[in-house]
Amino acid sequence: MQSSYLFWKMLHIFGVTVFVGNIIVTAFWKLMADRSRDPVVVAFGQKLVNWTDFTFTSLGATLILISGLMMGNPYNNDFWSINWLSWGVGLFLASALVWGAVLFPLQVKQAWLARRFSAGQEIPEQYLRLGRWWFRIALLAIALALGNLYFMVMKPL
Repeated sequence: MQSSYLFWKMLHIFGVTVFVGNIIVTAFWKLMADRSRDPVVVAFGQKLVNWTDFTFTSLGATLILISGLMMGNPYNNDFWSINWLSWGVGLFLASALVWGAVLFPLQVKQAWLARRFSAGQEIPEQYLRLGRWWFRIALLAIALALGNLYFMVMKPL
């Protein structure tokens, strides 16, 4: 039993590392690419935002979800009565909602716009405006993930 728990815990920590690391790094290099105002760099950066989110953010989230459920089995679905665990699950679900309902649609729209200027044409103001919104919402998603990390590690409640 203990070795099984440690296996799931290892996968959980790996998933968190991939998930949190990717969302922080992606936000940083997207910001840097957008600030360059170089259409080729911006378009390439946007393409990678979508690719890394699809690959690494999804992988991390999947590992977090599966391993978290496996480690939560001893609670017999009564984990909502454990404050730190319910906060962690709630923040995880909130971050998934922010990504799925806001960030991903913004990214898709920006990728569509970026394909139009990727050969060096001028970056439209619409892309830059969406990018500013994307970054603000990404900061919220990062805060949710870091809050989740706090509750999962510190178990304060």
